[in-house]
Amino acid sequence: MNTPQQTHLPAYDHRPGTGPTLVFLHYWGGSGRTWDLVVDRLADRDTLTADFRGWSRSSGLPGPYTLGQLADDMLAVLADAGVTDYVLVGHSMGGKVAQLIAATRPSGLRGIVLVGSAPAKPAAAQITDEYRETLSHAYDSAESVAGARDHVLTATELPASVEAQIVTDSRNVTEAARTEWPLRGIAEDITEHTRMVSVPALVIAGENDQVEPVDVLRCNLVPYLSHADFMVIPHTGHLIPLEAPADLVDAITAFPPASWPSARPGDGLRP
Repeated sequence: MNTPQQTHLPAYDHRPGTGPTLVFLHYWGGSGRTWDLVVDRLADRDTLTADFRGWSRSSGLPGPYTLGQLADDMLAVLADAGVTDYVLVGHSMGGKVAQLIAATRPSGLRGIVLVGSAPAKPAAAQITDEYRETLSHAYDSAESVAGARDHVLTATELPASVEAQIVTDSRNVTEAARTEWPLRGIAEDITEHTRMVSVPALVIAGENDQVEPVDVLRCNLVPYLSHADFMVIPHTGHLIPLEAPADLVDAITAFPPASWPSARPGDGLRP
């Protein structure tokens, strides 16, 4: 369901259903539709997906495209959509945005699910200046996107339609938004913010993820969350929402904050 939206906000889709609302934040290179295979398996749930500023349907919005701006945007989207009882589900870059949102301890937030998330503390041995410069060119062309998709981002075979979607979404972005993450956001240390997250968290890793490996998430993310569970989805690479949507849905719906009944007016949310 498309909701009438203010023109200065990122484009989003809010589908009414049972709560709490599952709010999905996409990866660097993705869009709201990255979550389609997940949302389709949540037919009765209240869900919200969005295209970050600078990406896909939000490519016309001006910068800045910083992580802080993306977090502020999503809080504004939630207010515009009237979402007051929710769980954040952030993938990769979207996971880092989810940490920043949760650090503000917004009213109505029940928990966060971090899927192949960028860690709070960047892995210094990996995130070198040379790596960041090379990464900034990963989406320069359809051919370079396909190479990253096949050799870095995934560990399983995808349908041709999904492969084509990945290329389209990774190219449908303003240049400033495309380079903001590899040149700056990926190296941003947000540990002091992540330590402020007070809601329960579930960290999900892909067994064969080359981008955010299992050990990196164990060492550079989980220790900074005060209430975190950790699980590994077998066989998958970094694009868990596209490679293992059924397993991801099972994990999300088993996460207690995502399965609690919606709060009624006047009820206090669980801590």
